[in-house]
Amino acid sequence: MHLKSLLKDIRFWILLFFLIRLVGITNPPLETGHNWRQTTVTMVARNYLEIDNNIFYPRVDFAGEKTGITGMEFPVLNYMIYATAEVFGYQHWYGRLINLLISSIGIWFFYLLVRKYFSDKTAFYASILLLVSIWFQFSRKIMPDTFSMSLILAGIYYGTNYLEGKVREKGLWNVLAYFLLITIGVLSKLPSGFILVVFAFFIFDGKIPMKRKVIFSVASLVTLFPVVAWYYHWVPKLVEDYGFWHFFMGKSFLQGIVEIGQNLNLTLSRFYDTALKFSGFALFLFGLYTSIKRRDWKVYGILAIATLSFAVIIFKAGYTFSHHTYYIVPFAPVMALVAGYGLSQIKSMKWVVALLVIVGVEGIANQQNDFRIKEKNLQILNLEEDLNKVSDAEEMILINSGNYPTPMYFAHRKGWINSNSEIQREGFLDSLQTLGLDYVVILKRSFGSEISLEGRKVVLENGDYCIYEL
Repeated sequence: MHLKSLLKDIRFWILLFFLIRLVGITNPPLETGHNWRQTTVTMVARNYLEIDNNIFYPRVDFAGEKTGITGMEFPVLNYMIYATAEVFGYQHWYGRLINLLISSIGIWFFYLLVRKYFSDKTAFYASILLLVSIWFQFSRKIMPDTFSMSLILAGIYYGTNYLEGKVREKGLWNVLAYFLLITIGVLSKLPSGFILVVFAFFIFDGKIPMKRKVIFSVASLVTLFPVVAWYYHWVPKLVEDYGFWHFFMGKSFLQGIVEIGQNLNLTLSRFYDTALKFSGFALFLFGLYTSIKRRDWKVYGILAIATLSFAVIIFKAGYTFSHHTYYIVPFAPVMALVAGYGLSQIKSMKWVVALLVIVGVEGIANQQNDFRIKEKNLQILNLEEDLNKVSDAEEMILINSGNYPTPMYFAHRKGWINSNSEIQREGFLDSLQTLGLDYVVILKRSFGSEISLEGRKVVLENGDYCIYEL
């Protein structure tokens, strides 16, 4: 294959970006961005391996004297990490590689999907833009966001194949693949399901036989049962039965709208900065303008209906949407599609290449920090070994990491995470001691700041943390 042909093949770029993101793939989940979110995934996977592998009972390590069993997203990614560990032994980074593999496949299905309804150019450019978007960063994190969206994009591809009657002898396979992929994808991350609203275009398409629509609708309805059962029955039941709340299920629309209004600038920045960065957003605006000018209703129609659907996610999340970058991940493919359409309308290939380079450089440059771990954060890797010198693995600890569970994961212990002010409150440690607290870890440089516990016995101390025995 000639170099020119190779550069025009999206599979080459998917592979290239896969290889680029393999750099540091074995890093522990300690990068500055979202280490806390990643370690909640890894600790659940490790607990499947070490305690109980029943997928319906995920458990975390920071529930104090409780079992740690709690409601959360359906732990598909967690369980895949566990299954890999059963074969190869446990390692922190399995989730990175699993997510990267699935997310790379997701780009391929995104390309196939866009190519079906737009030009080859639009599909190619949109896929490149998605590769360098926020997707670049989160596709190698141990988090279910791009993982879930990738499964849903693949599910939409097979669902549209069925509705259009593509390869009739594979009709059953298409609807089955749609059902399985959508079910697992939405279970993995509920907000990712917002994009399924695009099927409205097919349901109201008079050219598609009614029988096919009915079968598709029944399959879609069946998909809802496990999703509703998990999130609206099982998650609350786990919280009630085991007494530990962890998973955010949103808030009322009214409260969410108020919070979005109070954080409007930050909320808007998720679109013009976080998703595709500034240059990518400029292309997105150009694509929207071009689609309206050319009256290409497919582009602005998809954007309009997807935006209305995504608004539900935004207002249910409220403040949380504004302050967590990963909430914009599901919307990135929509923005990449519109931006890719805009690029496809530019006739000068030199301009197209220049703009792709600009967006790519800005996008990747702003995400490069995820490939490195700060030296002070790396010291937490020694915590388990140091704790083993003075305590047994079954003894419970408290760490002054506030809301961050990351140090507890690397301590490989169960216990509590609290702020310095809580720890210093009179009688607080004594109350936890009655519940089984044995040791307190005071972090000095990373995830916490130094305080002294007067009258408590120091059993180990270094420049990074001090361990007290109660």
